Amino acid sequence: MAHRFSTKAKLACEECGLIMSVPELHEGDKASCPRCHHSVVKQIEQPFQRPIAFGIATLVMLALSVSFPFMSFSVQGLNQNITLFHAAQMLQHFENSLLALLLLLTVIVLPGCFIVMVMYLYRQAQLIQQSTVARGNIKTVKRVARFVFHIEPWLMVDVFLIGVLVSLIKIASLADVGLGMSFWAFCIYTGLVVKFVSMVDRTWLWHHIDPLQPLKGVEAGDSHASGNHESCHVCAQLNPPVVASETHKHTQCFRCGSRLHPYNPASSLQRAWALLLTSMVFYIPANLYPMMYTVSLGQTEGSTIMGGVVLLWKLGSYPIAFVIFFASVIIPLAKMMALVWLFIHAKRGNQSSAQQSIQSLKIYRMTEFIGRWSMIDIFVVAILVALVQLQNLMAIFPGPAALSFAAVVVFTMLSAMSFDPRVFWTQHTKARGPLTSTSDIQSNGNNDVLLPFNENKHYE
Repeated sequence: MAHRFSTKAKLACEECGLIMSVPELHEGDKASCPRCHHSVVKQIEQPFQRPIAFGIATLVMLALSVSFPFMSFSVQGLNQNITLFHAAQMLQHFENSLLALLLLLTVIVLPGCFIVMVMYLYRQAQLIQQSTVARGNIKTVKRVARFVFHIEPWLMVDVFLIGVLVSLIKIASLADVGLGMSFWAFCIYTGLVVKFVSMVDRTWLWHHIDPLQPLKGVEAGDSHASGNHESCHVCAQLNPPVVASETHKHTQCFRCGSRLHPYNPASSLQRAWALLLTSMVFYIPANLYPMMYTVSLGQTEGSTIMGGVVLLWKLGSYPIAFVIFFASVIIPLAKMMALVWLFIHAKRGNQSSAQQSIQSLKIYRMTEFIGRWSMIDIFVVAILVALVQLQNLMAIFPGPAALSFAAVVVFTMLSAMSFDPRVFWTQHTKARGPLTSTSDIQSNGNNDVLLPFNENKHYE
């Protein structure tokens, strides 16, 4: 049975605020904002079957990843085997409970919860389309849907795998390193998680749980600057505007029940600045103090981030030195500088041209994408601490900089999430007329409407 995405309601782009008419989408189609090219909604093939199938396979690989030895380390007859849980246990043993919790949450707990809840939502959405779900159950489904997408930015399974590979190369010259069955299961698990996340579309899923409702007075071509609506950041439903003198009315989305966040660039910037400055404070001890301590034949030596890069370079491990330098030094610094530049120029949104606004959005998207990859160094430390524990012969312990560096990554991510990119688009443009079908779009050059395109093709 072919499934289609079809609605008479308007959608607002979450990055530029443009209101768009939504044409009917078939399986394999994807719709993008005509102004900033941000993906608005997509319809995958077999939308109710594929996510559940991939989800089951991912959970099986997750179970295998934590059930068997992950890696082994052997030197001069001494052996050490670890599992994924052992890595977190060793961090807690050395009084780094927060890092242990971060490792467990981002690699095992949150991905597992995300997959289970999304599978549940797709199954319930299918039953809702078949009218076989009780009204009381729909409320439970909405509660799960409100929560689950807050998890997605914190899934770092792929980052952890890169950290594991870096740690392998880093210690391969020191001893014999073996890869257990769980390592190979984890590699498959990582690929499945990435694929599973790429299939999930929040707007499409919410529409099949509770269809979008049209809002009177809002037309294609309006924007957040029009003041005639509030867009729900959870389910994308357009709501009546929140009136300052009547804050008790319309403060929650009438479709999903989430709290509405009226467009307030000053408040958004204040939160973003506060979180960014906090990350800058943690960046200082993260680079001054040792990231880890290495014990070799009874002698202890601390290693900072740059010290580790220099050591790897001297040992001839140029690719690994470059990866650590890029992920742990360049990316955090570049992201903080980029966010500073964005925040400074945010107040000039009404003075910026469309091209300048798009350039600012590209920088913002890049900072959101690269931010979490700085966690590579933290995961490298976690693996080495768990694996290299051969008493006084050779051992590695976490240093005080590890927690500070993790705080840098977390607070820069929160700062980027708190920033409202719609501030770059304060001009109000009016559409010449909404388009409602693919054929209309192909024959009309109107840029104030939603443009659907096939997800397997590239469009400039």
